[in-house]
Parts: sequence; C-alpha cells; structure tokens
Amino acid sequence: MRIVIAEDDALLREGLALLLRAEDLDVVATAGTPGEFLTAVDEHAPDVAIVDVRMPPTHTDEGIVAAVEARRRRPGLAVLVLSAYVEQAFATELFSVGAVGLGYLLKERVGRVEEFLAALHRVADGGSVIDPEVVAQLLARNRRADTALAELSPREREVLGLMAEGLGNSAIAERLFVTDGAVHKHIRSIFAKLGLSPDDSADRRVTAVLRYLEGPGSPCCTRVRQSAGWLPPPRLNSVPGARNPDR
Repeated sequence: MRIVIAEDDALLREGLALLLRAEDLDVVATAGTPGEFLTAVDEHAPDVAIVDVRMPPTHTDEGIVAAVEARRRRPGLAVLVLSAYVEQAFATELFSVGAVGLGYLLKERVGRVEEFLAALHRVADGGSVIDPEVVAQLLARNRRADTALAELSPREREVLGLMAEGLGNSAIAERLFVTDGAVHKHIRSIFAKLGLSPDDSADRRVTAVLRYLEGPGSPCCTRVRQSAGWLPPPRLNSVPGARNPDR
C-alpha cells in the first residue's frame, strides 16, 4: 500500500509517517501544503492519501478541495480525511458523490492505533469509514429534519449508524450482541421505511447511509464544488456489504 500524507502540522505529519512505516506500510511522500500534496500524488501515484481537512493558506477547506482534485487526477485513489473536530458540512460534501474508498475520521482516532489502521485498510480496499462521533451527530441532526428517518426505531438508527461506519452484517451483529438474522431484519425494515425498493438500480445499503449524510450545503462547501469539480459517482456496488442479501 503506497501512502501520501498531507498534514500541515509537522509533528503530526511525521508521527503518522513513523506509525505507518512501523506497520510496514509504504509512505512514499509527506506534504505540508495542498500544492505539495497534489505534486506528490502526480509523482508517486499512491494508493491512499491521508489528508487534513484544514490546510494553508486559510485553514478552512483546502484539504477537502485538494482531496477532491487528487481523486479527479487519479481516479480510484482512496482518501482518508482527518479533522480535529466534527465538521458536518465537510463530511456531507465529501461523501455526496459516493462512498467508495473514502473515510472521515477525527484526529483523536489516530491515537487508537488498531482502530485507525483498520479504518485505513478498509478505505484502501474500497470501503467507506465515518467516525462514530460524526455518525452520531449527523444522525441526530437529520433525524429531526427527515420524517422518514424519524420513523426509524432506536435500534434501527443504531444499525444505520454502524452501516455508515462501514461495518457489514456480521460485524454489526457482533457489536450489538444480536444474531445475523436480527441485523438482516433491521436492515430490511430500514430499507422499507426509507422507501428503498429492491428494484432500485443503486445499492440500497449505500443509499440508506447517504440519505442522512445529505443536507444543506454551507458556503464553504459550495466553494469546494466550484473550485474542484465533482467526479461522477463511483459504482456503488463496490462498497463492502454490497454483495450481501441486504441490497
């Protein structure tokens, strides 16, 4: 796995590189600015990019803009975005064009090495990862705004949140101490309440997750779209879980 790190904090940047190299992962380049990051992507053709949300010069959305541009230049590039705290608008924008090979984690998650490495590998394998704290806040916000989501039971909302974190049915069952059959039943109910038909062309699992990630764009996110330009949505059926019966 070839990795490029884009982080303006030198201490965190080098710490990440040391951590990953200690795990026998190939960190081919590190960058402190968006320009350096994009140059590294062009020169080294990485498999994964780890990108800070806020980078120079304004420390607002430069990291998100650079991540989108990097995926435009190198289709299929997996991107794991790191943020110091929950920024719902950025998370929504990042996933609005699909969930394949994308992750959004809080920086505090890096300190939980096993969780961080698991998330990195999941994204590199084409999966999606959303920090549990981000999931909780997004779900709480959109539960109020979306009447269909409001109809979900507490257990169904819990299952949907774990789906958003990228967990498959068996992992959800293990986390909730229930059977796979119970998870299957909850997911079927979620699909029904959200009006997702088995005949839908899109993967219902991903559509359900993205349903509550959608929301009004902020001015900063509008600028992301205008300055970088979005790629067409990737094929949704490459997301983990797409081959299970709950589609």
